[in-house]
Amino acid sequence: MGTTHYIEHVHEKEFSEVGGWPALDFVNTVSGLPTGALSEERFERYEDLVAWGQKHELLDEAAARRLLSGASRRPGKAKEVLERGRALRAAIFRVFTDVAAERRPDPSALEHLNAELAAAMPHARLEHAGEGFAWSWHNPGAELESVLWPIAKSAADLLVSHKLERVRSCQNDTCGWLFLDLSKNRSRRWCSMSDCGNTAKARRHYHRKVKGVVTFQ
Repeated sequence: MGTTHYIEHVHEKEFSEVGGWPALDFVNTVSGLPTGALSEERFERYEDLVAWGQKHELLDEAAARRLLSGASRRPGKAKEVLERGRALRAAIFRVFTDVAAERRPDPSALEHLNAELAAAMPHARLEHAGEGFAWSWHNPGAELESVLWPIAKSAADLLVSHKLERVRSCQNDTCGWLFLDLSKNRSRRWCSMSDCGNTAKARRHYHRKVKGVVTFQ
């Protein structure tokens, strides 16, 4: 994929940002995870992982270009990393869904996340940035799987963050999207009021209307 086509692809692809944290937004790239009836898949090809990473500022343009160039030369490897990305997404979903429900996390899901984290962290390093320090990656984009490194670290960072207690799962049973509830009274129930929130509101209105109907024989 050329540079121009890549830029067009980034701008034409729509990714949700309702999660409030990169790892949660990564989960929110497919619908139907709670039921297994997946729909609205945003990761249809490897290039979608790259586009997502750049939109969420986990990849700079130089790294994205290298990844796309490498994917064009190694399509089989790119497909393998795409499947790894989807599997990592499922593991992150299970871990944080359990957290939101105040359950002990699924051991196999946590093990899967740890395996991806172990693969990522040897490439992490600290750099001086401004008046402090920041995490970065050694030679990002040189390996096709490097697109997954910041995702695994984002999930790990949230798990050890004080914001973990704010993780919620959308109350729409068929949605399952995750988000940080940063409302003052911690009352947020939906991934988006314009989507699942309005759907639930319409459903309640319908049931009230049906119960209020009296028929005479």
